[in-house]
Amino acid sequence: MIFRSYCILAQKAARVLVSGKHQLPTCIWLSLRRSASSMAVCPVLSVQPTRALVDEKFQIVVRNLHPKQEVTVHSLHHSEDKDCWEAFGHYISDENGTVTVMEDASRGGTYTGTEPMGLLWSLRPIPGSRHGLRLRKRNVLSPMVVNISVYKGHMNQGFSEEAALATVVTERWYLAPGVQRVDIREQGVKGTLFIPPGPGPFPAVLDMWGGGGGLVEYRAALLASHGYVALALEYLTPDKKRTLDIEGGYFEMAYHILQSLPQVSSDRVAVLGLSFGASVTLTLAAYSKTAKPRCCVCISGSHVQPVNKTLYEIFQLMNQSLAKARIDENNHVIWRDIILPIPTEPDLKVDVGKIKCPLLVVIAQDDQNWATVESTEDMEQIMERSGNRHLLTVLSYPDAGHLIEPPYTPHIRFSKFINQFNRAKVMMLWGGQTKPHADAQEDAWEKILLFLQKHLYQDIPPAAKL
Repeated sequence: MIFRSYCILAQKAARVLVSGKHQLPTCIWLSLRRSASSMAVCPVLSVQPTRALVDEKFQIVVRNLHPKQEVTVHSLHHSEDKDCWEAFGHYISDENGTVTVMEDASRGGTYTGTEPMGLLWSLRPIPGSRHGLRLRKRNVLSPMVVNISVYKGHMNQGFSEEAALATVVTERWYLAPGVQRVDIREQGVKGTLFIPPGPGPFPAVLDMWGGGGGLVEYRAALLASHGYVALALEYLTPDKKRTLDIEGGYFEMAYHILQSLPQVSSDRVAVLGLSFGASVTLTLAAYSKTAKPRCCVCISGSHVQPVNKTLYEIFQLMNQSLAKARIDENNHVIWRDIILPIPTEPDLKVDVGKIKCPLLVVIAQDDQNWATVESTEDMEQIMERSGNRHLLTVLSYPDAGHLIEPPYTPHIRFSKFINQFNRAKVMMLWGGQTKPHADAQEDAWEKILLFLQKHLYQDIPPAAKL
């Protein structure tokens, strides 16, 4: 309030001084005029909504600037891993002293052009950070807090050393109000269940991540925020003994646990997998006699894997092929050649011709981790010969990389990675270019939700907003 009053007084003083109605010595008047002119401009930063789901857009407007003033709009996030991430765009205000990020083009920074969400998808570690970071939400019960600030001039560094003209604190959530989070430890299955608010029954999604292992919850939380009961399944851990016990029956059991919940419509269950999770999804859809998903989504995955093997046996065989991996000039590991050329032997790839449900495949043309383009071409040929090609929908994105995540997730071209079976630590090259990858994530997520809605929901689900 004091600051606002100060601004108002300064603006009044500026008007009086500019009008020439003053009775002060010239030297004092000129000094006051310069001061009042600078004080008169008190930028106002608006971010709407300040609290939203991670896949919602926000609108950022800066008002009360000088006409044609150069400013930098900056975002800053302090991650759960204690690392700082930032993004920024260079803007010039219009003749009214306003910058509208949804409409105006950034002239430079971590993104250029008219990009309403560039302050999120172009986030990168601040200079001096640890090498090979990847930004992932671990605790979905808390928001991703992002500070949006405005700085004078076009800046590229040193933001912590300068005073911002204005700052707004925003919250980005994976979990909508009322969504329940429940730990699952049943019949050997481990995971986390997310249940939308309301009586149900709801459609459901079994959600699986890839070879990095562990329990990853944030995509399942976001799916529940859109009206699906979602089970984030843990199936790869550093515990070799436990992994030895996991075979196809584990995934069928997880499917049936999800299907049998009173909040779930038992005939409307989908399976979604990324990377190695996509291979598991295809295996389940093609061979299971008890789990019959209504539809499946596979992101950045392949049908190439030994059939009728336990997870441990599959990864042992894959490790034997690691000699085919390449290392680029930056010492980043490229895995895509491990499964090339696509094998012709039937026991080395899933027979996708047996799939009886609609299948959405999402691939990136610059995927350096897995040969998804070649795999998808082979899958199309198999399904064409088998007469079920009409069930397949392919989304293919130029210049996108392996890690196609929910929209506005920062693009990670490479990061540290631990092989869950030999525990080798490498710097993995995922591929992709920042802007095309961001576009791919936004488009793919929208079409994944539409695909699930078409095949799982008879009625349109409620809009998911905070």
